[in-house]
Amino acid sequence: MIDVIKAPATMEHPVELELCQPSAQKEPALSVIIPLASGEIRPVRLLDGLPQDFEVILARGGTRASSMNRAAAKASGNYLWFVHADTILPPNAIEALQACLKDAEAIYYFDLRFDGSSLMRLTELGVHIRSRCFGIPFGDQALCVSREAFSRLGGYDESASAGEDHLLVQKAHRLGLPVLPVGATVLTSARKYARNGWFRTTWQHLRLTVSQALLHR
Repeated sequence: MIDVIKAPATMEHPVELELCQPSAQKEPALSVIIPLASGEIRPVRLLDGLPQDFEVILARGGTRASSMNRAAAKASGNYLWFVHADTILPPNAIEALQACLKDAEAIYYFDLRFDGSSLMRLTELGVHIRSRCFGIPFGDQALCVSREAFSRLGGYDESASAGEDHLLVQKAHRLGLPVLPVGATVLTSARKYARNGWFRTTWQHLRLTVSQALLHR
């Protein structure tokens, strides 16, 4: 069943939510939230790889933080899985995530691979060190958290112009909520690096991460 819910026109940045709900009437265990930019097409490949008993919410418009928060408020699943539209899930991704959710409450994240040039192998190494050694995964690592814990964290910071995922993870650390790897890898696009340049994009990410870490420690 698909419902389209439009946010009130009085909102400065209106968000349109497309809810793809499972046919079964029981409450879904997991809600997949996929933020989309205005005009971005539906991620058919990602949607086709999701189980039919998952609730899926496409959140279009607004800022990334506001669209994900609006979707989370409408979600009915016990867990919220925030997945970027260009993510490709390997066959073991969902099984690995479901196994983790049976254990400790935490923010769970996936390891990351990029398509693209050999320079992206360096980026993958940096992602591995940042997330595994420093406990700072980013949103493109398909973060998953319980609905209750997400509410306790206050959701994504809508005042941040970027790095709302980093701020959520930082707050989790401050509140003692573990940030743990799923133990599986997802593939994502390197088009931002190709479009803006590898060195420039890497430097921008590093500068933002360090500045937010110092400001919100």
